[in-house]
Amino acid sequence: MFSHVVIFWTNPSDDNATDQVVANAKKYLPSIPGIVSFHVGRMSQSHRSVVDQSYQVGLNIQFETKQAEDAYNNHPQHLEFVERRKGLCTKVVVYDFE
Repeated sequence: MFSHVVIFWTNPSDDNATDQVVANAKKYLPSIPGIVSFHVGRMSQSHRSVVDQSYQVGLNIQFETKQAEDAYNNHPQHLEFVERRKGLCTKVVVYDFE
C-alpha cells in the first residue's frame, strides 16, 4: 500500500477557498485509475496539542503501489485539479509513504 497525504492552507482573503478546494478534489480526483481509497475534508478541531490545526483541508489517497501514484500525478484530471487550486492556497505540503 502507498499513501499520498496532502495538506492545504487556503487563502484567507478568499472566503470560499476551503470549500472550493474540497469540491474540486471531489470532482476531479476520485475517478482517477489506481486509487484504492480517497478521502478529502476540512481540518477537524482537536483539544490535543500534538494535532496541527493551522491548515484548512486534508487529502488522503491510497494506492496499491508507488507506480500507481506516479501515474496519478501525471493524469489530466490531477493536473486540472492542481491548476484549479492555484490562487486558492497559500501553502501545500505532500507526504508520501509506503
